[in-house]
Amino acid sequence: MEKSMIKTPLRKLRRRRTKRSWKLKQKLKLAWKSIKIRVRSHLPGFLLAKKRLTHVKSRNQEPELAQAARRICKISNDATNSLAYLLQLPKYSASDFLDRGDMMTPAASPRENISKAWRELHGSKNWENLLDPLHPWLRREITKYGEFVESVYDSLDFDPLSEFCGSCRYNRNKLFEELGLTRHGYKVTKYIYAMSHVDVPQWFLSSSLGETWSKDSNWMGFVAVSGDRESLRIGRRDIVVAWRGTVTPTEWFMDLRTSKEPFDCKSEHGKNVVKVQSGFFSIYNSKSELTRYNKESASEQTMEEVKRLVKFFKDRGEEVSLTVTGHSLGGALALMNAYEAARDVPELSGNVSVISFGAPRVGNLAFKERMNSLGVKVLRVVNKQDIVPKLPGIVFNKVLNKLNPITSRLSWVYRHVGTQLKLDVFTSPYIKQDSDLAGCHNLEVYLHVLDGFHRKKSGFRVNARRDVASVNKSTDMLLDHLRIPECWYQVAHKGLILNKQTGRWVKPVRAPEDIPSPLSTGPRPIHSL
Repeated sequence: MEKSMIKTPLRKLRRRRTKRSWKLKQKLKLAWKSIKIRVRSHLPGFLLAKKRLTHVKSRNQEPELAQAARRICKISNDATNSLAYLLQLPKYSASDFLDRGDMMTPAASPRENISKAWRELHGSKNWENLLDPLHPWLRREITKYGEFVESVYDSLDFDPLSEFCGSCRYNRNKLFEELGLTRHGYKVTKYIYAMSHVDVPQWFLSSSLGETWSKDSNWMGFVAVSGDRESLRIGRRDIVVAWRGTVTPTEWFMDLRTSKEPFDCKSEHGKNVVKVQSGFFSIYNSKSELTRYNKESASEQTMEEVKRLVKFFKDRGEEVSLTVTGHSLGGALALMNAYEAARDVPELSGNVSVISFGAPRVGNLAFKERMNSLGVKVLRVVNKQDIVPKLPGIVFNKVLNKLNPITSRLSWVYRHVGTQLKLDVFTSPYIKQDSDLAGCHNLEVYLHVLDGFHRKKSGFRVNARRDVASVNKSTDMLLDHLRIPECWYQVAHKGLILNKQTGRWVKPVRAPEDIPSPLSTGPRPIHSL
């Protein structure tokens, strides 16, 4: 009887020790698996630790397991081979960026049929249960629209020595073909040009030459529409308006005006007048008969084309949606554009959405409330480290937000509109942890972090597909050991070509169809889609 009483607590003690042993082994197993995947066994110290751990596991002795764990921890504290450093190493190495042709993994994800889910993906339920965790279909839709905006940056001629500085390098019929975006199944139908009547910072580019294609206007984006095949996949005919932002956003971080202009006086009066930031308003609405490209404002150009496309496809009995997308300044223009479309095109009722990246605040409380009443669905993709979404009125808004609810109804305070998807740049294992925060505003950085985002409390997803090298297109944010050049996206030889007959380096002549012309800004025939 006494022996059984003694054996019982001993059995319990053994079970506890066995359980602790098993848990410790599992932790070590997971730790080593992570190390093996990320480091691929190229550090001798961890190879030695693995050999020791395998020997100890076969003997199943807890003290020696703990000793093996301490050995791994000791190695991790080494300055050059620290475990913390290893766990931050990306799965890519410099050799992964060597061209191996068809052997390489595609950077694009498969495209599913979303015809039955497109309303929810575009905010019919305010993206409830789709953002955390981020639904893969929604991620791909957001990325698609982000790539449309990125195409405006990629094709913009921003060489101050070019007589076409501030224009698009390609005509609208071959824009997507030149940039590899034909896979999305959209066709560009119209280019949008903008100007400004206020003294804003360097938002617009201009050539340093005496003669230029335009001294007043800049190419700001385009209107596109989904083709027949893509429309079947996404469940409706989708019209897209893509707006670019500033090429050098740091120029206006500190100089952005905080004054407002009345935006919609048709339905709001007195204290409830809808107002927006004056610089955004000027770019969106400015026009002049003396200019070549802005006899109509950016607003009028866009709305004319949207109404034309809606009427054509509605007359054919199709369901039509409007998705307005933009980055930075383009995100602000996208909000005003969506507001006008929802107000002035009743056929689009309930089918207008905005997907913006790093967009600043645009208007007052009345603007926000009116957008909500019009049924415009807005998804704001924001990087935690990006300062632009806090503009304008960064100081006033930060202070007043702390006084809520006292100041929650102040009509003159700038307000964000819609639902926010917040990302953290430094969750990416490929980004330098000491990166310049200005780079956090870059659109390619947004798309990279978006591709790796799964949920708030999880790390960068291991099955992200987007090309990591794209991060350094116009930044220097990738880890040095990847050996991707900084700001590598540029015109070869800075635009010069070698004339084989004379042996001279000369400026190329644009193809006639790629030269900006007011005659080429008209709408594209719809039957050619």
